[in-house]
Parts: sequence; C-alpha cells; structure tokens
Amino acid sequence: MHIGPMEIFLILIVALLLFGGKRIPELAKAIATASFEFKKAKQELQKEASQIKQEIETQKQAPEQIEQKQQ
Repeated sequence: MHIGPMEIFLILIVALLLFGGKRIPELAKAIATASFEFKKAKQELQKEASQIKQEIETQKQAPEQIEQKQQ
C-alpha cells in the first residue's frame, strides 16, 4: 500500500485539528518511543524463538547420539 504526499498532508491537517499544535510533538515522541519498544520486543522474541528452536533440535539429536554410542 502506497501513501502519497496528499494523503500524508491530509493526515497531518486532521491531526493538527484534533490535537492542536502543542500536543503534536508529544504525540510524535510517544509514537517514536512505542515504535522503538515494539522493535526491541520483536527482537527479543525472535531471539527467544531461535533459542527454543535450537534446544528442540538438540533434543531431537540426543536420542540419535545415544543410539550411535550403544552400537
């Protein structure tokens, strides 16, 4: 989905009318902070998922290694 310059301009005008000029910087800061926190949480979840996947692979290989040692 592509947002053109007219759509961005319209969104800015509506935001200015709804929140006023004084609250726009506060809203921008809050949005930026939320975006940063979301990205950070996403990275942590991906890291945990990778670790869990590694543990599962290790557990799958363990019975095979035991069988090889017994032979």
